[in-house]
Amino acid sequence: MKIRKELWFGFILMAVIVLAALTMLVSVERIERGHVGLLMLSLVVVAIMLGFPTAFTLMGMGMIFTWLAYDRNTTHTLDLMVQAAFKTMGNDVLISIPLFVFMGYLVERANLIEKLFRSLHLAMARLPGALAVATLVTCAVFATATGIVGAVVTLMGLLALPAMLRAGYSVQLSAGAITAGGCLGILIPPSVLLIVYGATAGVSVVQLYAGAFFPGLMLAGLYIIYVIILAKLKPSMAPPLAPQDRIVPLPPLTVKLGGSQERYAIPMLVGALKGRNNQGVPTGFLLRQLFVVFLPLLLFVFFVLFSYRSVTEPLVIDHGVEGLTRMGETSQGGATGPDGLAEPPASGGLAEPPSGGGLAEPPSSGALSEPAAGTSAPAAAAVAEPPDTAVAAAEPAARPTEFGEARSAPKGWWITVAIFAVLVAIYYSLLSFGRLEIFKMLLTSFFPLLILILAVLGSIVMGLSTPTEAAAVGALGGFLLAIAYRQLTFQVVKESVFLTAKTSAMVCWLFVGSAIFSAAFALLGGQELVERWVLSMNLTQVQFLLLSQVIIFILGWPLEWTEIIVIFMPIFVPLLPKFGVDPLFFGLLVALNLQTAFLSPPVAMAAFYLKGVSPPHVTLNQIFMGMIPFMGIQVLAIFLLYMWPQIGLWLPSVLYSN
Repeated sequence: MKIRKELWFGFILMAVIVLAALTMLVSVERIERGHVGLLMLSLVVVAIMLGFPTAFTLMGMGMIFTWLAYDRNTTHTLDLMVQAAFKTMGNDVLISIPLFVFMGYLVERANLIEKLFRSLHLAMARLPGALAVATLVTCAVFATATGIVGAVVTLMGLLALPAMLRAGYSVQLSAGAITAGGCLGILIPPSVLLIVYGATAGVSVVQLYAGAFFPGLMLAGLYIIYVIILAKLKPSMAPPLAPQDRIVPLPPLTVKLGGSQERYAIPMLVGALKGRNNQGVPTGFLLRQLFVVFLPLLLFVFFVLFSYRSVTEPLVIDHGVEGLTRMGETSQGGATGPDGLAEPPASGGLAEPPSGGGLAEPPSSGALSEPAAGTSAPAAAAVAEPPDTAVAAAEPAARPTEFGEARSAPKGWWITVAIFAVLVAIYYSLLSFGRLEIFKMLLTSFFPLLILILAVLGSIVMGLSTPTEAAAVGALGGFLLAIAYRQLTFQVVKESVFLTAKTSAMVCWLFVGSAIFSAAFALLGGQELVERWVLSMNLTQVQFLLLSQVIIFILGWPLEWTEIIVIFMPIFVPLLPKFGVDPLFFGLLVALNLQTAFLSPPVAMAAFYLKGVSPPHVTLNQIFMGMIPFMGIQVLAIFLLYMWPQIGLWLPSVLYSN
C-alpha cells in the first residue's frame, strides 16, 4: 500500500508537468522554437522521474531536439555532441572530483566513524539529547572528511540508530538526526555539489568552499540547538543517558595507581613521580599520561606565541624606487621590448654618438638621464659610468628596506586568546581520569580527521593550493589514515578505486549530457524565452530570489541535486546579472536549498539509505516524519543567509579581497 501511494504521487506529479507543458503550447498565439525547448525540458524531467538514467536522458533528448533544430542535419548534430563532450572533458575543475571521492572512500573504510561516535557520545554525555547531538557532530565531521552522503547515512544508520533506539529515543528524532546530519556533506566542503556548481556557473570553487564554511557550521549548529531544546522540553523523546552508560573503562595501571572515574588526574599523576607513591606503576606510563594531559596546554602556548608574532610583526615600508621607470615603459611613455630594452627610434637606424663631447659625465644628482636627442638606446647604453654614481644608480632605490614600528596586538586577538584560555582552564579544572580517557579516545579518532580536514580545506581556502592539488593531498591523507589504523588492504583499495571510478564516471557523463542539453535548449531559444518571461514580470531582486528558491525547493521533491544543478542552473545563472545577484551568493543559497533533495519525498535518497539498514519495525513513513522538522530548519537557514549575506560572503571577501 505504501508503494502504491508513492507511485500515485509520482504519476500525478508527472501528469501535472505534462499538462502544464501542453497547456503552454495550446495557450500561446504562436508556437516558437523556445516553446519546443520548454517541451524538451518537461519531457526530460518526466523521463528522469520514470527512472531513466539522467546522463543518457539528457544526451538523448538533447541530440533528438538538436537534430530537429538543425532541420534534420545529422552532421551538425554530431559536431555539437563532440564539441560539448570535448569541452567538458577539458574542464580542469573536474579533476578534483575523483580525488576527493577516493579520499572519502578510504576514510570511510578506515573504520574511524565508530570510534568517533563513541568518543563524542561520551564527551557530550551530560547534554540533553546527547546521543542525537553526538550523531549530528559525527555526521558533520565525517561528511566533511568524505563528502559522500550515502556512506555517512548508511554507516550512522548501522551504528547510531540501534544505540539511540536502545536508549529510548523516538524513531522520528533518531531518523531525522541521522538523515539531516548525513546530508551536511552536500554543503560543507569538500562538497562535490560545490565543484559541480562552480564548473556549471563559472564560479571559483575556492571561493565557494570559503563561502560555504560558515553556512555549513550554522546549519549544523541549528540542528544541534533544535535537538537540545526538544530533549529539554520532551525528555520522553530523548531520555538522558543512564549513569552506567557514561562510564569509561580505565587502564589497569591507572586503576593500580588508585585512579577512579571522578578522581582528579593531575595531582595523582604528578605525585606518583616521586617514587613511593607510584604503586609499582612504571615511570614511562606516568610520563606518557602527563604528556597527554598537558598536550592541550602545549598547543595553546604554541598558538599564542605563533599568532602573537604574526599580528605584531612590523610592516615593511616601501618607499619605491627613485629614478627608475616601470618595466615595459620608458620615461617618455614609450614601450620597451620583452627584455626591457627600448625600441630604436622610428626615424632611422642606429645614430652616431654626438661628435662634440665623446663620453659625457653623468649628472651630479646620480639619477640616470635620458640619452641626448639623436642618440640611440644602444649608443646610450655604451656610455661608461663612473664608479660611484653609476653604482648608486644601478642599486635598487638608493634607500634600504625599512620596517615600521612593532605593532601592538589587536583587541580581537586578545579576546580570542582570553576565550581559549578560559576553555583550557575549564578543561583542566574538570580533568578526571574518566575525562582523560575520553580525551585520549578523541585524540585517536577526532583529531586525525580534524588534521586531514584542516590540511585539505585550509590549503584551499588560504590559497596555498588549488582544489585539485588539495584533493591529491587529501587522497594521500586517506591512505595514511588507513595505514595508521591498519585497514589498508588490497580489498579496501580495490573497492575504493571501483566506487571512485563509478561515481566519477557518473558525474562526468552528467556534465556531458548537461552540455548537450544546454546547447540544444539555447539553440531552440528556450533560454531566451525564459529570460523574456521572467523579465516581463518586472520582479525585484527579492522576488526573483524567492521565486528561484521556491522552484528549486519544489524540484528537490522528484529530482536529485545532480539533476537540478546540471539541468536548471544553466537556465538560472544567465538571469543573475539582470537582477544584480552575485553568482557566489546564489550558489550558497542553492547549496542550502538542495539538501531538501535528499530529505524530501518521494525521492529522499537519505531516507532510503537509512531504511535499508534500519530494523524492520522502523517504517519509511516514520523516517519521513522525522525529516520534516529538519527541512524546516533548512528553510530557516536559507532565510538567515539571505537576511545576513555576510555569513557566507565575509570569509571570501577577507581572503580574496585583492
